[in-house]
Amino acid sequence: MFKDLFVTKPVEPAGHVDAGEPVEGSLQGEANLKRVLTARHLVLLGIGAIIGAGIFVMTGQAAANHAGPAIMLSFVLAGIACAFAGLCYAEFASMIPVSGSAYSYTYATLGEAVAWFVGWSLVLEYLFAASAVAVGWSAYTVSLMESIAHMFGSDWKFPALFASAPVTYANGQFSATGSLFNLPAVLIVAGVGYLCYIGIRQSATANAIIVAVKVTVILALIGFGSQYVNPDNWVPFIPAHEGGDRFGWPGVLRAASIVFFAYIGFDAVSTAAQEAKNPQRDMPIGILGSLVTCTLLYIIVAAVLTGMVPYTDLGTAKPVATALERYPALGWLKFAVEIGAVAGLTSVILVMLMGQPRIFFAMARDGLMPRFFGAVHPRHHTPHKATVVVAIVAALLAAFFPLGVLGDLVSMGTLLAFATVCIGVLILRRTRPDLPRSFRVPMAPLICILGALSCLALVGFMGWYNWLLLAAWTAVGFLIYFGYGYRHSKLRQG
Repeated sequence: MFKDLFVTKPVEPAGHVDAGEPVEGSLQGEANLKRVLTARHLVLLGIGAIIGAGIFVMTGQAAANHAGPAIMLSFVLAGIACAFAGLCYAEFASMIPVSGSAYSYTYATLGEAVAWFVGWSLVLEYLFAASAVAVGWSAYTVSLMESIAHMFGSDWKFPALFASAPVTYANGQFSATGSLFNLPAVLIVAGVGYLCYIGIRQSATANAIIVAVKVTVILALIGFGSQYVNPDNWVPFIPAHEGGDRFGWPGVLRAASIVFFAYIGFDAVSTAAQEAKNPQRDMPIGILGSLVTCTLLYIIVAAVLTGMVPYTDLGTAKPVATALERYPALGWLKFAVEIGAVAGLTSVILVMLMGQPRIFFAMARDGLMPRFFGAVHPRHHTPHKATVVVAIVAALLAAFFPLGVLGDLVSMGTLLAFATVCIGVLILRRTRPDLPRSFRVPMAPLICILGALSCLALVGFMGWYNWLLLAAWTAVGFLIYFGYGYRHSKLRQG
């Protein structure tokens, strides 16, 4: 039985669109997803997934509590780890253009049990990320609605009973908020879930519009906010170490593991590989193009924010708005930033809710999940049943769980999946050197090893409670695998 756990899925060379060959990937039966996405769609999907909670929420908190102005270095370190992983994703996505992302890649290299572990970890990334970002979306939306009311001379406040989860999480402790549930978070998940249900093209078009709005707002923030930067706020660049992970280099590294949450999503591009018109060419462009663009924006925004106000003042739920409030002349920009934040977080939820059903779709087509998740709508050509289930669960999590708990789980699951993909590229280079690779990782041994080590190093800076939560999540996952997936695996039955 132990040997059976590591059986790998055969990988067949995928047809190439440029050569007029049908590109259906190596997983049987997945051909009924519709290929409609171009390289531009994929880049915008990546930007839509990446720019969200990281730039509008977590940048300030990581700077105030861990890195100070050196949050810029934290973004560089997290970006380097993502760049290594992104190169590996690009090689896999162009070679195996299927919808399963890291799950499918691991199945072809490290075996079924490891693939299940990665697929189950991706649930943390996509499903829990959608819920976590919906909580952030709710906070900004409530603030925006109250700002609009104030503009018209009203002191209207959103009902507190429906503005947040019933509990909050801080300093390792839960405490009651007095609220019943987070109504705005539920509504946005329901609306975005419906959009994902009716079609990938409609979802991609909506995402492109939202990305245009939030990138415009970010560029305005950089352009106008930079005029109020005081270089004295960058001194000392790395605050003195206060013990633990508060400031100094330990704080910079801890902040890197926190802001890594800002980068999750570039791999969501790979879940759309089976709906790309020309995956061999377009997938690397989508993954790497979105990653480079967002890394540059993150570093510049971090520099502007820590230059506008002392880093100690940025530890709020909306640090960008906090920085702008110090300058009355930028009041109009604060309102625009709230609109940009709402738009930005909406696109993240959209891409996450597109990605997770496609992971379940691939797992179901392999027999590791019930066939229910592998159903495709006859008219919309989407994994509609999986989309409905994911949206319902995401809405429940967003309604009742605080942001802190959800965010911690997301980062750990993502880092482990990234490390596995980096290792998988090296293994497949050795076991299947004959497979055509339209994109190849340069200096593969070095890049892949550095990618795996950097991701695992960031995991090492997580708190013990994160490991406890991950262990519990993994245990539940393997109960499902041995209870259903192991016995129904199509590869083993075949």
